[in-house]
Amino acid sequence: MKPMESETVELKKSTAQLERALKAVCAFLNHKGGTIYFGIRDHGEIIGQDVSDSTSKNISHKIRQKIKPEITPEMTITELNKNKIIEVIVKEGNNKPYFLDGVAYKRSGTENITIPPDELRRLFLEIDKKQWDAEIYEGATLEDIDEKKVKLFLRKAKAERNFEVEETIPVSEALEKLELKEDKYKLTNSSILLFGRSPQRYFLQAEVRCARFKGTKPLEFIDMKVFDGGIIDQVTAAEDFVLRHINKSAWIEPMKIERQEKWEYPPDAVREAIVNAVCHRDYESTGNIQIRVFDDRIEIWGCGPLPQPLTPDDLKREHKSIPRNPLIAKCFFLIKYIEQWGTGTNRMIDKCLDYGLPEPLFEEIAGDFVVTFKRHHINDEILKELNERQKRVIEYLKGKDKTIANKEYQVLFGVSRNTASKDLNDLVEKRIVKRAGAGKRSIRYLLN
Repeated sequence: MKPMESETVELKKSTAQLERALKAVCAFLNHKGGTIYFGIRDHGEIIGQDVSDSTSKNISHKIRQKIKPEITPEMTITELNKNKIIEVIVKEGNNKPYFLDGVAYKRSGTENITIPPDELRRLFLEIDKKQWDAEIYEGATLEDIDEKKVKLFLRKAKAERNFEVEETIPVSEALEKLELKEDKYKLTNSSILLFGRSPQRYFLQAEVRCARFKGTKPLEFIDMKVFDGGIIDQVTAAEDFVLRHINKSAWIEPMKIERQEKWEYPPDAVREAIVNAVCHRDYESTGNIQIRVFDDRIEIWGCGPLPQPLTPDDLKREHKSIPRNPLIAKCFFLIKYIEQWGTGTNRMIDKCLDYGLPEPLFEEIAGDFVVTFKRHHINDEILKELNERQKRVIEYLKGKDKTIANKEYQVLFGVSRNTASKDLNDLVEKRIVKRAGAGKRSIRYLLN
C-alpha cells in the first residue's frame, strides 16, 4: 500500500527538499500535527534516502533555526521495502502561532497555506486569554443600549431556561448579571451586538446578507436583503428569508384527516446553521455572513474559520463545544438558540437524513466555514415527467422509513389497482423508487 499525502502527511523525495518541507513543519504546528517523510515521492513511490550521521542533525538544526517559537522535532529512521526513510513527527504546537522566516502557515488538505491576517489576530487574541466579545468598547454608553431588547431577552431567558433575573431590573444591572458590562459604564462588544440600538454604528460588518439566485450559480439575483440591527433579530430575519424562497409540498396521508405539509429543507437544520454562523462568527473579520439560496442548494457562509482545533470532519462526530464568542454563546444558550454541547451539527445531519436528504456538507473555503444543504436528487426535470399522484407519493416517501404498498396507493389517491400499478411501475423504471419484499401481497415501495 502506497503512502499518500493528506492533511497530516507530507512526502518529500529527499532532504534536498528540506527548505520546502519546513513549510509543512510550520503548518502542522499551527494545525493538528503531522508527519513528514523523506525518501518518498509525492505520489507515494518509495525511493529511499541516503542517511549519514549528520543528516538528522541537519534537519533538527534547520527546524530550530527557522521555526519560531523554537521547537525540537521527533525523528526516526525506518525501512520500507528495504529503503531507508526519515520520519519527522511534528505534534500540534502549544504556543501558536508558529512562523517560518516571519510567515505563519497552516495545513489545508495537502497544502501549506499562509494564515490570513484576520486569523492571525484571532490567534493572538487567544494568547491574550481575553475573547473579543468580552473586550470593552471605549466610547459606548448605556444610551447605546435598547432597553426593550434587554427586557424581551430576560423574559425569554426566564421562560426557556428559568433564568432568575426579572425583566423589571435596571438595564445596567441586567448587563452586569449577564457579564456584558464592567465597572459602572464600560460596555463589552457583545453587549452592543446583542442589545445595541444601532450595532452597525460600531461594527459595520455585523450584518447578514441573504440572496436568492436564479439557477445554481451566484450570478443573477431574484431577491436580496441585508439584515442589520441586533444579532438576535438577525437570526429570525435570515430564517424568514430562507423560508420565503424554498418550496413547501402538501399531501394527504392514509388514515389522517389533516393535510400534511413539508418544506423542501428541514427548517430546524437551516435555523441551526444560521444560529451557529451568527453566534460563532469572527466579528473582527470585515466580511459579512452570507446566506445563498439556489435552485438546488442552500449555502451558509459563516464568516471565519472553525475555532481551533476543530475541523469540518470533527463536526460529523461527537465533539466538544468551542465557542469563539463565549459571552454571546451564553446569551444564545439562555434563550435556547444553542445547547453548548457541540451537538448542533449532529442535529443538522439527523434532520436532513430524516427528511430523506443528503447529509449537509461542512467545508472551509478560503478561510471561511461553509454549510451546504442539498436538495433531494429528484430534480425539476425528473418531476416534469411525472403526474401529480407520483409527485405527491415522492413527498410522502421522503419521510423517515416511509414505504407504501399498492393497496395504500389506491386508498391514498382513490384510484384502481391497475392505475396504482402503472404509476408505481413507472417510478421503478425511472429508478426513483424500488421494490422491497417478496410476493405480490408483501411488496412495498420506497425511495431509491
